[in-house]
Amino acid sequence: MMEPLSDRELEVLTYLATGMTNQAIADELYVSLAAIKWHARNIYGKLEVTNRTQEVAKARELGLPP
Repeated sequence: MMEPLSDRELEVLTYLATGMTNQAIADELYVSLAAIKWHARNIYGKLEVTNRTQEVAKARELGLPP
C-alpha cells in the first residue's frame, strides 16, 4: 500500500493536473517555487512515477483527485 498523500499534496496534484506551471501553482497558493517542486517530488515518489503525465494517470487510476 502506498503512503497516503497529504492534504497539501492533493491540492498541488489537482493544480498539476490542470497543466499549470510550477511557478503559477506557487503564485496561486502563495508559496515558493521550491515548495511546489518539493511537493511534486513527494507526489512522484508516493505514486511511483517520474513525470506529470504518469502522475495524473496514476492518480486517476487510484481514484485520487483530480
